[in-house]
Amino acid sequence: MERNEQKLNDTWDLSSLVKDDESFIRDLKKVEKRIKEVRAIKGTLGRDSDSFHHALTLLRDIMKELERLGSYAFLSYSVDSTNATVMRNAGLYEDVENRMNEAFSFFDPELMAIDDEKIETFLKEKRNAEFRTYVKKSRRFKEHVLSEKEEKLLSLYSPVGGAFQDAFQDLDNIDLDFGYVADEKLTHSNYTKFIRSKDEEIRKEAYTKLYAAYERNQHTIARIYSGSVKNDIFYARARGYKSSLDKALFPDKVPQSVYRNLIKAIHEAFPALHRYYELKARMQGKERIHHYDVYLSLVDDVKVNYSYDDAISMIASAVSVLGDEYRDTLIKGLTSERWVDRYPNRGKRSGAFSAGAYTGKPYIMTNYESEVLDSVYTLIHEGGHSMHSYYSVRNNPFMSYDYTIFEAEVASTFNEALLTRYLIDSSEGKMKKYVISKHLDDIVATLFRQTMFAEFELIVHEEAEKGTPLTIDFFRSEYRKLLEEYFGSAVEMLDVSDLEGLRIPHFYRAFYTYKYATGMSASLALSERVLSGGDKERDDYLSFLKSGGSTYPIISLKRAGVDMSSDAPVKSATRHFEKMLDLFESLM
Repeated sequence: MERNEQKLNDTWDLSSLVKDDESFIRDLKKVEKRIKEVRAIKGTLGRDSDSFHHALTLLRDIMKELERLGSYAFLSYSVDSTNATVMRNAGLYEDVENRMNEAFSFFDPELMAIDDEKIETFLKEKRNAEFRTYVKKSRRFKEHVLSEKEEKLLSLYSPVGGAFQDAFQDLDNIDLDFGYVADEKLTHSNYTKFIRSKDEEIRKEAYTKLYAAYERNQHTIARIYSGSVKNDIFYARARGYKSSLDKALFPDKVPQSVYRNLIKAIHEAFPALHRYYELKARMQGKERIHHYDVYLSLVDDVKVNYSYDDAISMIASAVSVLGDEYRDTLIKGLTSERWVDRYPNRGKRSGAFSAGAYTGKPYIMTNYESEVLDSVYTLIHEGGHSMHSYYSVRNNPFMSYDYTIFEAEVASTFNEALLTRYLIDSSEGKMKKYVISKHLDDIVATLFRQTMFAEFELIVHEEAEKGTPLTIDFFRSEYRKLLEEYFGSAVEMLDVSDLEGLRIPHFYRAFYTYKYATGMSASLALSERVLSGGDKERDDYLSFLKSGGSTYPIISLKRAGVDMSSDAPVKSATRHFEKMLDLFESLM
């Protein structure tokens, strides 16, 4: 449908951010005028307590306004990208944001230059209490912050460094032609449908045509990805980090052992993973299956028809273990308070996301389909993110409310685990088997596959840092080794299978994928703790949601009841996977 054909209650209400487009322009101009104020405080940050407080207050007020206006521009564009006014707003916002960032380029070097004793004196003042966490976290970067002139250069270079991701996205989403399958234009969106088709010839045709497009452009994509990796290394070395991995983990204060132990623990669980693929082969009546067969469900798709209201009812039951306040707040947000933009329309992006800001509602974009169980999972997943934002905003000042992606992936997959438990307990027969099989597929996709991606990223960056040329042959050979290790002997790879390593968008946000795996490990442990516990266990988890960005993720999760600095949660997750595999086989 067209955007203007959507029912009002099926769309989100962005008025908690901005009243209308005229208000957006007016407010953006007000922020733009404050660039002069920012430039006027240059050189004053460490002068005295009043100057320090004034500078941080100015930073807070401007960043809060930019977040509010940026959220409005982003959310509007996400659901109506063909609208000229929406496109104009996005462009105007980006211009003001870039100029404001450039104006603030002096801020971090000046903050780092203040001696420790003086900073402690400033922060002891009651009026600066809201800035304490922000300042202490920022000053951790002291040895990695450069001079004002160098910081300005890096700020100016930033859009150039981001061109690698932009180039890949344009090539991947616009220029690549995948041809037709079953008289339908093959796209990223419908590829999932084709690769899960019961017709093997359709699966094979979709797979080979998709990868044929990547093969035709493999040298170009390899060059783009190589540039992105070199960009990661450039920033790491420019700022004095030991490696690109060191730089990526530093902001969250995550030790490298967490990353490496994740890979090690998953390797130890290969027998269970290989057994899963062997089961897939048996269920398809084969000794070995091809790479294009692995996404076929262990159970024939169960026909469902869950309206949006049905989904709300299921979600309410699933999250009830978290108490009335959590459940009622979430359900109101998903319905009467209009957090959600529910259905597809022309110009709306695919997929789903949650986008909470300090000002306004914790919004959710989805493309709900009543005949797909995944739509219910997507809604409760994004609801987990939004409730995380909801609690964080209400329990922290603006300068320390924003939680890390490391923590975010816990809140979302925790809710998925609750839904899975609810569906397993309330279903029987084929539906019960289907839910368990879906749960197994989800664990493989999130825990095992994302770890495989994380391992590939580590190999590529470490080899590049040694001076190894990043050629197409290097990428393909290293990725093929991982495919064979992770999938085992039950899955036969095609010649083009290793081109999968060239089509993962997350690789352009280096060392991001491991957070999905650690997030699921933590959420499985915490959901089991809450479901089998009492008030204390529930309250520990809710306290984690409320902690926002007040501390570091390893600490906040440990307080919730899971120690991510050890490999125990990952090993517990792989044991849970094996337990579910046993249950499925017993039911079959």
